[in-house]
Amino acid sequence: MSRGLSGQAAIAGIGATEFSKESGRSELQLSAEATLAALADAGLAPADVDGLVTFTMDNTSEIALARELGMGSLRFFSRINYGGGAACATVQQAAMAVATGVAEVVVCYRGFNERSGQRFGQVQSWAAAQVNTNGLDNAWTYPHGLSTPAATVAMQARRYMHEYGATSEDFGVVAVADRKHAATNPDAFFFGRPITLEDHQSSRMIADPLRLLDCCQESDGAVAIVVTTPERAADLAQVPVSIVAAAQGSAGDQFVMTSYYRDDIGVPEMGVVGRELWRQSGLTHSDIATAVLYDHFTPYVLMQLEELGFCGRGEAPGFIANGAIELGGRLPLNTHGGQLGEAYIHGMNGIAEGVRQVRGTSVNQVDEAHHVLVTAGTGVPTSGLILSK
Repeated sequence: MSRGLSGQAAIAGIGATEFSKESGRSELQLSAEATLAALADAGLAPADVDGLVTFTMDNTSEIALARELGMGSLRFFSRINYGGGAACATVQQAAMAVATGVAEVVVCYRGFNERSGQRFGQVQSWAAAQVNTNGLDNAWTYPHGLSTPAATVAMQARRYMHEYGATSEDFGVVAVADRKHAATNPDAFFFGRPITLEDHQSSRMIADPLRLLDCCQESDGAVAIVVTTPERAADLAQVPVSIVAAAQGSAGDQFVMTSYYRDDIGVPEMGVVGRELWRQSGLTHSDIATAVLYDHFTPYVLMQLEELGFCGRGEAPGFIANGAIELGGRLPLNTHGGQLGEAYIHGMNGIAEGVRQVRGTSVNQVDEAHHVLVTAGTGVPTSGLILSK
């Protein structure tokens, strides 16, 4: 029997709440609504679920969600660390459980009030006071003002600019493309509100060189994804989306958001993920019609393109120029609008968009999207997927 994961599990359903800046309800309710929507999309009931996966940062416990929805007994439950780096890994965990017979129907979920509640973009004193090694690591930078995600990413972005000649305008190309796609997505917070490069350049500075429009949104909402066996998925309501590759990655000398001092100024943890995705799937870059690259900050999109091998080191500014990452370009990115344009749900909404592209139901559908690459948060230990018909 093959020990490989490729093709041994499928995504059968996706669901989400609306994306807002003030949901007006608890995070548990948000996760419950998204889960019910994902199960309905698949044609399943809560009683069919025997596994749940979420982030260590999620405030809704698996047993609470199971109780509220009447799921009954669970045979599998798991949580993934490292913030947004967990997104694709939740699906990987679910796929491994399904492929090994540990569970048959697993729901991956993430729900939070990240705008109306705890805002990740602001200084979080708890991050440096955690009674673990992550708290110890943060205690070295917080007293010196490196106490927000934007501040730490600014360090890496400035070094990338110094070494490769990238400019703020190059980062703005990513923001413009994302907002262009969001403008035609009715579910996006910035629906109907595209921006120009001039808008990007005139937006206020957050942490030099990052401007406001280089930074993702703070959002309230939830997303859920149903993973099951290919055999069961074939009998359900939607066209199954095969998980042909799923990987996690942590590079040498890895920290959480503060690895900018390494000799390798890229995001080598994504290189680990990319090499494993290509190995598992047997695919090459030319097979990927569109990608969803985690866009919490625009510079990391450029670095990811390089780590994944779509272009060489320092070549991403040229690769994305002249509409290359917009619809009709060589590699459309974040066709839902990304976390800059649709919502910041810790990357889970990007996985849902990958599913829609493979199904052929995206509002910004890419032709021949037989294989879609999706990544999770960078600057931290991360993860990725390749989804296929």
